[in-house]
Amino acid sequence: MNQLKPNISWLTDVSVFAVNRLPAHSDHRYYESIEEATANAPMALRHDLNGSWKFSYSVKPADRPERFHQKDYDCDGWRDIEVPGHIQLQGYGKPQYVNTMYPWDGHNDIRPPAIPEDHNPVGSYVKYFNVPSNMQGKPVYISFQGVESAFYVWLNGEFVGYSEDSFTPAEFDLSPFLQDGENKLAVEVYQRSTGSWLEDQDFWRFSGIFRDVYIYTVPSVHLRDLFVHAELDQAYTIGNLRADLKLTGAEQLYSVKLELKDADGHTVGTASSESSASDALTLSLDAGKVTAWSAEKPYLYVFYITIYDQAGRLIEAIPQRVGFRKFEMINKVMHLNGKRIVFKGVNRHEFNSRRGRAITKEDMLWDIATLKRNNLNAVRTSHYPNQSLWYELCDIYGVYVIDEMNLETHGSWQKMGAVEPSWNIPENKPEWQPIVMDRAISMVERDKNHPSILIWSVGNEAYAGEVLLNVSNYFRETDPSRLVHYEGVFHNRKYNDTSDMESRMYAKPADIEQYLNDNPQKPYISCEYMHAMGNSVGGMHKYTELEQKYAMYQGGFIWDYIDQVIVKKDRYGKEFLAFGGDFEDRATDYNFCTNGIVYADRKESPKMQEVKFLYQNIKLIPDRQGVKVINENLFEGTDAYQLVISLQREGKEIFRSKMGLDVAAQSEAYVPIELPAVAASGEYALHASLQLKEKTLWADAGHETSFGQYVFVIEAGAVTAQPEGSLRVVEGDVNIGVHGRDFSIMFSKQAGTLISLNYAGREMIAIPPAPLFWRATTDNDKGFALGFDSGVWFAASLTRKCIGVELTEQKGSATVTFQYKLSISAEVLVTVAYKVLTDGSISVTSSYKGAEGLPKLPIFALSFKVPADYHHLDWYAMGPEENYIDRAFGARLGVFQNDAADNVSGYVVPQESGNRTGVRRVSITNDDGHGIRVTAPAAQPVECNISPYTAFELENAYHHYELPNVHYTVVTVAGRQMGVGGDDSWGAPVHDEYLIQANQDLTFVFNIDRL
Repeated sequence: MNQLKPNISWLTDVSVFAVNRLPAHSDHRYYESIEEATANAPMALRHDLNGSWKFSYSVKPADRPERFHQKDYDCDGWRDIEVPGHIQLQGYGKPQYVNTMYPWDGHNDIRPPAIPEDHNPVGSYVKYFNVPSNMQGKPVYISFQGVESAFYVWLNGEFVGYSEDSFTPAEFDLSPFLQDGENKLAVEVYQRSTGSWLEDQDFWRFSGIFRDVYIYTVPSVHLRDLFVHAELDQAYTIGNLRADLKLTGAEQLYSVKLELKDADGHTVGTASSESSASDALTLSLDAGKVTAWSAEKPYLYVFYITIYDQAGRLIEAIPQRVGFRKFEMINKVMHLNGKRIVFKGVNRHEFNSRRGRAITKEDMLWDIATLKRNNLNAVRTSHYPNQSLWYELCDIYGVYVIDEMNLETHGSWQKMGAVEPSWNIPENKPEWQPIVMDRAISMVERDKNHPSILIWSVGNEAYAGEVLLNVSNYFRETDPSRLVHYEGVFHNRKYNDTSDMESRMYAKPADIEQYLNDNPQKPYISCEYMHAMGNSVGGMHKYTELEQKYAMYQGGFIWDYIDQVIVKKDRYGKEFLAFGGDFEDRATDYNFCTNGIVYADRKESPKMQEVKFLYQNIKLIPDRQGVKVINENLFEGTDAYQLVISLQREGKEIFRSKMGLDVAAQSEAYVPIELPAVAASGEYALHASLQLKEKTLWADAGHETSFGQYVFVIEAGAVTAQPEGSLRVVEGDVNIGVHGRDFSIMFSKQAGTLISLNYAGREMIAIPPAPLFWRATTDNDKGFALGFDSGVWFAASLTRKCIGVELTEQKGSATVTFQYKLSISAEVLVTVAYKVLTDGSISVTSSYKGAEGLPKLPIFALSFKVPADYHHLDWYAMGPEENYIDRAFGARLGVFQNDAADNVSGYVVPQESGNRTGVRRVSITNDDGHGIRVTAPAAQPVECNISPYTAFELENAYHHYELPNVHYTVVTVAGRQMGVGGDDSWGAPVHDEYLIQANQDLTFVFNIDRL
């Protein structure tokens, strides 16, 4: 063992990143009995050191307790800290969020490999432990699964080792330093090191021991490293298994037996070795006809390796899950088991709103099931290797993985969006090659046996150069069974060979098509697309439609999975979700960490509705005679599902049936259905739903994986009769009153609007209606400067001028029409006409006469307030989750209920949310069921947003706790609202067809009646 004296200068020495660290190895389990191995039991040869540690925090190295590791240094009076966990989330220091710039930007004028001297927090950890009895007398090692970003280790006052790389294990031999009884383990963790220059990911900057720590021992002969090659023949049916074994303790003779069992426990192949004393061995066996692994059917075999001494006694037993699959490039297209693959993926940070990146098994189980339930089949581990358990779950549940090494140097080559690599690292700097390659080796050696990993990724946003090209070649040489990904060559084509695929971030659909139509040499994936910041994911269909149009377009990975926000308490002690800047962290990138299709509390965002639909593998296209079923699965038919048919009239189900269906993978069929004869006039919706027959690991029986809908109308045979009764119209000097038997409706010439809607003594108008042209800007709106371009519509919504009031009376009705001018243009004219019928209902017609030279309209609507007691909503519209004109593919026409408060979606910064398109009817009632109903014709439905807050209240709040107390229910009825967009959040506009041009004329109609 290297007895180097530890030196703080290692933190800035690019050549020192691992001192006395053991070589990386596979993450297999091992046992001393075959019974334990068969049961896949907790490892008896491992003892975890998680839990409470003694802890001291120092802002900078000069302040640290330098002697704390010595045996006689008393740490009993120190505070406690939990391991695993981040220092900054346990009351020490402050978390900091930055995206591309380095966290010290503006504080320290430094270049790599220097680090700040005035702010480099140090955590001094101490753990006292006794060696378990079953480890005594054996070699003992320690494993740190994740420490950020550099750390030194001592045991009983003796230096053990040093390591960098926050996201792969670091292991050391403790045996020379152990003593009988209690042992003192001391760990000194630095937030900043040379490695910090390589860890400039878009995430929170934490430090500390944030993954598991455990000690372990090994048998006298131990399988140190295992590389399983589960190969398929050219027909993808016959399996061959080759195992590369590296052993320790091989000075004594031993023999090895291999046994491969299928999922039912039947042996399908065996092999064995002669007695040997070699420390490396390769064995093979023929598995015969096998079931191939895929995300659709993640079939796993178990490979048992047993090691025996010369007398035939078992020394060690290793169970290893194995998936037979072949991933390859065929004619410039990526194929899995002979079939063209499409990644329906997401980028996933490890994150928990209370624990940061110290996520739990429960978090991972929720995540993996959520992916599967919503038709996501792939994950990119952005931008670092995850905990080992995640890859096990991907193997078991069936999720394709791009495994990405811990590398990002974004701030070294891109400044405020501009490519400026004057001091880029690692580029072509040979001194950076070893530390970068070390990260690649650590990832590959640990993760290589997971069938779910199809692609190794060189890292993220580190520009390009020889160093990264060498890493890519290492991946190919070490593991030719996988392909290699790297996006950064887009910025420097000299190093195009770094990646086996064209991979771009946030390219527009038109840009992707241009590439695919220009004799491409590599298949295309969107390694990051659909920037899901706030209210987003609009226009996603433009990307998924490319999947069938171009064979070389092979899908993409949404950015990203979960909002990275942290639970914090406000000044009144109430918890809220905090983002960058909320911890007084500067530099910061504020709320740019809130890009998830899942909220920070692990609830699905409304955006998931669209993702789930557009990622469907099996598509249902119904009509009145049947359902066209398009099975885009690569391997699996529809045996696991039943087709559920529901016919609804005006949202009420009148017929339901269930049937099995048999549509093979990569085929389509038309399934006839017999519907009851329907003659009653009205709007009908035929729902086709594909549902699981039986419970799976990730969903209960009855879970819907796909749906399709067909809407048709049977015209009325007769004209609807006008309501009976009479009206009493009173035109006063200021007000116009329209009165019936039990209602009173008032209009004000002075206010220029409807001011009272009183049904049976209940006043429904709290704040009168007004034309609305502004929505609370979304994160995407801010990114493409909607406020700068269209801010005149904000003013127009608040500063209209009523220029005319007209009363007209006809038999059975009275109409009051208001005309408005806007200061932004002399040509724009807005008209709102209220036609009151004898039953007290009102038909509202709102018209906009456009003008040239004005910026795009965010919305054209009419908004008013009713008392807050009226907050229960019953919809017949597109839903159930919020939807917009560019994010309504996943919505369906139906009846659903919620409350006004539910429509303030959990986007971390308050913004436009809760909209519904295709609104035919929505009832707004109090606890007693009284209230009003808004209706629109099915041929010309409206959009509605019903919320406790106005667009302006949402606009003015930076956090949800800044929103005012609820006093009203705000009803906004729109003829049209622009889409939400989502190609990116820093400049990409909403696609043209989803905008509202201000030079057109617009009209919408809706009715209000009582309940």
